Amino acid sequence: MKAALLLVDLQNDYLNSPGLDPGQGKIVHEAAALLSACRRHSIPVIHVWTTVTRDDDRRMPHWRQTNRWTCELGTPGHETPPSLVPQEGELVIHKTFFSAFSNPRLEAHLAASGVDTLIIAGIHLHACVRQAALDAYERGFNVVIAENAVGSDDPLHAAITRRYLQARSVKFLSVHELLAAPGLEAAEHDETADPGAVVIKAKRAAGDSIIMERLAKNRMLVRLAVLLEDEASELAAQMASDIGKPVRLGKMEVLKSAAMLRAITTRLDRDFDESLSPCISLRRRPHGVVGIITPWNNPVYIPLGKIAPAFLCGNAVVWKPSPFAAAISQRLLELIRLSEFPDGVVNLLQGGRSAAESLMSHELVDAVSITCSLSAGFSAQEICARRHIPLQAEMGGNNASIIWPDCDLPAAAKQIAEGAFGMAGQRCTANRRVIVHQDCREEFLRLIKIESTMLPSGNPLSPETLFGPLVSERHRESLAASIKRCPPEDVEIISPAILNHSPLSEAQENAWHPAVIVCSSKSSSEIVQEETFGPLLVVQTAHDWSEAISLCNGVRHGLAAALFSRSRETQQRFLREARAGILKLNCSTADAEIDVPFGGWKASGTGQPEHGDFDFEFYTRPQTVYEAQPLAGASLPVNCR
Repeated sequence: MKAALLLVDLQNDYLNSPGLDPGQGKIVHEAAALLSACRRHSIPVIHVWTTVTRDDDRRMPHWRQTNRWTCELGTPGHETPPSLVPQEGELVIHKTFFSAFSNPRLEAHLAASGVDTLIIAGIHLHACVRQAALDAYERGFNVVIAENAVGSDDPLHAAITRRYLQARSVKFLSVHELLAAPGLEAAEHDETADPGAVVIKAKRAAGDSIIMERLAKNRMLVRLAVLLEDEASELAAQMASDIGKPVRLGKMEVLKSAAMLRAITTRLDRDFDESLSPCISLRRRPHGVVGIITPWNNPVYIPLGKIAPAFLCGNAVVWKPSPFAAAISQRLLELIRLSEFPDGVVNLLQGGRSAAESLMSHELVDAVSITCSLSAGFSAQEICARRHIPLQAEMGGNNASIIWPDCDLPAAAKQIAEGAFGMAGQRCTANRRVIVHQDCREEFLRLIKIESTMLPSGNPLSPETLFGPLVSERHRESLAASIKRCPPEDVEIISPAILNHSPLSEAQENAWHPAVIVCSSKSSSEIVQEETFGPLLVVQTAHDWSEAISLCNGVRHGLAAALFSRSRETQQRFLREARAGILKLNCSTADAEIDVPFGGWKASGTGQPEHGDFDFEFYTRPQTVYEAQPLAGASLPVNCR
């Protein structure tokens, strides 16, 4: 097997596409890492560029219709970022339409080099990358796409493309997986989970879940709550060991989960049938099998917040947790079984992204609830829309707090420091951005630096720690790279001192990243627009309310937003204008109460919110029943309508 790297359209005009997902910085970073590795391993590198000229106008027809000049030779848009510039001896292929193979030099070069495997990175996955992959497939090449070094400005179309290409033997591997493979040629996913057996088991158990008495289900959930309370310390210690979550926060999560279970049993103690008129009734029925996909950061609360209402509503569950939380999930399943849940009602499927996609695609799965990243959320939307099944998706947040001059500034700084850096910022509700009125900016920065230095940080097994390591060394490297990409002319980077820090083990040290405050003057920059999911707080300055609310709403996420102000008028304006599913007054965006609706707007969520009465809405579906009633004195029934 001999591989070559094909870099498709990694040019400034394409990288600057509005709505590119992932963002330009991440794509270039990953593509540059892959390119460097290929050069070290003497793997041939081929650069494919779109090139148009005014002298010989061969633009695509739809470009001509809109008078669009993209990647014009001799312009900055035609060039690549410095880290992706071709070296001497590397082939550059020019094209004007989609396919890299439209230039015969490419196929001739591959044949002469004895290449049989193409590794592809570039822009756009749904267009030129897809076409290169299909043309390579037609010509008999093995094709591997570096999944985090490709981007698209049409993410849903990209999700469709991914499924389509995978069905044609195209492999999608991360740059990390490719770099870990000998010669970057034989990388394989380490997941082999097949959901078939557990889904079939769940389907058989779904009937038992429907007919089981509600009181019996409630008793099982209460038993589970008691077991969680008994094992809170042990589960918290396992979280600290496996994902770096401080035991203080892990124990709070477990106890909160127990309280949530009790609340759900009370709230869902309701009739599933309702009479609308003498001849019309409305009844709610479970879906059958619900696929549940959960992240690692709240490995007890988030799964149980989905499993419990699904079960109470009469469904069976197949649960696919994050690989980072595999051991915790296994123990949680054991506690569910000790609570005497019927066999097959709750089933565990371990694995990564492919396992999740296979689960959602299975013909016996009737609904999906997922907490995930944006890219995984687009895949879930594509799969569930294609199968016509309900989807509930929470896809993270890039949450902002507005600081107004009339607020209690010391209290705001304290809350935001904890909201931004507690659990190393690895919460979907974490306070990632702060929009500060110019009149109190300097004082707020002084206070937030002080509060950040006071947070107990370091070893997650220490009972005082609030700010521990990140989930992995790789995640730390990704965060560090995001900060490094900040243009120095647009940002001021502040690194608060560490005063209250407990010693870390070697593995924890490798995943540790200190708190960082980034003051940004450019709202369109990557560090503002992208969710970093780490101990990083972005500070932006507003001169008036219109600018403040515009900055608050000016990202694609819309999970949570907060306002710190004593003015009732300002508060009411914030409540009218903030575009997020969770709004807070005079408290950080971080955290949420148990068993109240939780869901984001815009790119942060789709489908019904989680928790509260929306559980009943999502985990059941309505049926309207008409029953003919005889009229007085009539011998034959007459239909009501």
